[in-house]
Amino acid sequence: METEAKKVVCVTGAGGFIASWIVKLLLLRGHTVRGTVRNPGRLRKPTLPIQSCSTDQHQGKFREYTSASGSGIEFISANCQMHASIGVAELIEPAVKGTLNVLASCKKASSVKRVILTSSMAAVVFTENPLSPGVVVDEKWFSVPELCEKAKEWYVLSKTLAEQAAWKFSEDNGIALVTINPAMVLGPLLQPTLNTSAEIIKYLINGSPVYLNISFGWVNVKGVALAYVLACEVPSASGRYCMVDRVIHFSEVVKIIHEMYPSLPVPEKCADDQPLAPTYQVSRDKIKSLGIELTPFETTLRETIESLKEKGLVSF
Repeated sequence: METEAKKVVCVTGAGGFIASWIVKLLLLRGHTVRGTVRNPGRLRKPTLPIQSCSTDQHQGKFREYTSASGSGIEFISANCQMHASIGVAELIEPAVKGTLNVLASCKKASSVKRVILTSSMAAVVFTENPLSPGVVVDEKWFSVPELCEKAKEWYVLSKTLAEQAAWKFSEDNGIALVTINPAMVLGPLLQPTLNTSAEIIKYLINGSPVYLNISFGWVNVKGVALAYVLACEVPSASGRYCMVDRVIHFSEVVKIIHEMYPSLPVPEKCADDQPLAPTYQVSRDKIKSLGIELTPFETTLRETIESLKEKGLVSF
């Protein structure tokens, strides 16, 4: 597959779970990285030799960084708290405004050739279409904001509105935009803190009495990070890229954990007595066209648990 020459890449939120892997892969492939982080102290500089600035410096430094960058990776980090009590102020406004602020900076920097935006499968699957094991979701699906709002799914709404705003801004202003739409991202942690998806696995292996009646899509962080890098390197990359290895109900997740680690205290009961949330399929065609082979869920799950153990976040 044809790829472009080495370049300078600007990564926002460079200290996060996904972004730290993006930075690592970019550096390994010979690119120069300039990053923005909320707390520069989170970056272990011997491991991540990048130019960085704090959120307080973000606007000025981002313009400075992008002025010398040929392509930009855009990593917008909304709080991944999927609770009905979290509302507009905490999720939606920061997600949409944050996305548009960075795109506006990219517009001012003529050297930025492409922006890769973090979206989510949350911006894909929340539609009127019923989900079932035989349904195949692909990049043509778009979550419906009115349905999200009616259901008080504020995280889903924030990701949906942020992506919609990004596409409109990019089309109105001639910005080449690519979105990566991963499901729940697991895998080894490079950052020192516990991220939301790994926290879910910790919850399941740390004595929780019940598992949630939810079916999630799951994907490995290393594959997700590689998708960002290839979206930056491959000239033909365009549009949206859904990333899901498998959609699995939590009842199956705890079963797999028990088979891998029989001594771990996984929950045996569902949190409610309603019918189990349905699973569905997600097309791999487009992400495979970018050169990505998705890691099997069992491998990803084991990597996550072993990483939590290695970092002292769980003990067994």
